[in-house]
Amino acid sequence: MAVWPAHGSKIVPWKSSGRPPREDREFTEVEVSLPPLIADLWFEPGRETIVALEEAAIAISSLDVTAASRMAAISGFLLRSEAVSSSKIEHVDAKRNDYARAMIGLKATDQANSMVAAAEAVQGMINDAGTTGEIRLEALLAAHKTLMKNDPMDGTHAGSFRGVQNWIGGSDYSPRGAIHVPPPAELVPGFMDDLMAFSARRDVPIMAQAAIAHAQFESIHPFTDGNGRIGRALIGAVSRRRGLTKNTVIPIASAMVADVESYFSLLNNYRNGEVDPFVLYLAKSSLRAAEAARESVASLDALPAAWMEAARPRKGSADEKIIPWLLERPVFEAHSAASIAGVEERSIYRVLDRLTNAGILAQITQSQRNRAWAATEVLDEVDRLNRRLAARDA
Repeated sequence: MAVWPAHGSKIVPWKSSGRPPREDREFTEVEVSLPPLIADLWFEPGRETIVALEEAAIAISSLDVTAASRMAAISGFLLRSEAVSSSKIEHVDAKRNDYARAMIGLKATDQANSMVAAAEAVQGMINDAGTTGEIRLEALLAAHKTLMKNDPMDGTHAGSFRGVQNWIGGSDYSPRGAIHVPPPAELVPGFMDDLMAFSARRDVPIMAQAAIAHAQFESIHPFTDGNGRIGRALIGAVSRRRGLTKNTVIPIASAMVADVESYFSLLNNYRNGEVDPFVLYLAKSSLRAAEAARESVASLDALPAAWMEAARPRKGSADEKIIPWLLERPVFEAHSAASIAGVEERSIYRVLDRLTNAGILAQITQSQRNRAWAATEVLDEVDRLNRRLAARDA
């Protein structure tokens, strides 16, 4: 079996800024990690990994075909699942109604807006890979800009590689005790060019390529913040570029968030040259995510009939026209509903009140101005998906 090289390292000087504690002031040099160049490395999966990669590819492509017939509803759900879970891994979370308000541009918390930005970043990167047939550095930087441009701390660095040394864990003032110290900032462009070359290959199994690209990206850690969410978006982009998916985003982060400790542990072990265990982990996570997502698709498919039973709308009424639309647009304002129903906006409020009383909708705004509603069963399916995956890992 071909051996995947461990990361190298070198010692560089360090000087803490600000007013650090004495231990950080005395910290004068740091050992930085130097990932191997992987553009031309050969990966040879183990027997268990070969089987897992094949099973994952079958499950993913099957889910993608299933979603094609109702693309807007299902792909929207899967995108939300991936963005929400990827954000949760980074401890970015928001209450359901707050996230719903952010989805349609209403006032919401920074965390809710960040989750919406994550969905836009993921979608942009994956769409670019599908349209161009490439993993483009420009698209990756654009995704990072989308994700971070409104961040109060790191917005000024959005869409740009870091110009400073960063680290994972350790002190707030220095890399003292850090779990991982990525390569110095001046080496980042070269490492990223190498990663783009690896991502352009077609002689690596698709999910293996996605796993290695993600692990390598996290080792480089090219941004001041947002590395985890952009790195996980890279998994979906590789799948789209290679044609494994055409319609969907597989919610792999939903499987990761169910067991974050294993995910981070295997990422750390990748730096020791242990590539096959991480590829195996991602393949199994992809399989679990695809299987759990199929259950969500079935649950979502059943909702319109259940809603019709609860509301019992008159044939041809505005109520009847709105109900099937809720899968595609689970969060909306009155003017959108009026447009779909083909009625004036002043008439739609009675319709929405009836659907709210039937338990189909919930108003997510407090004031009477800029009122908005959500089909909460659709939004809550993201949490149910995560709970199913957590139960399977238990």
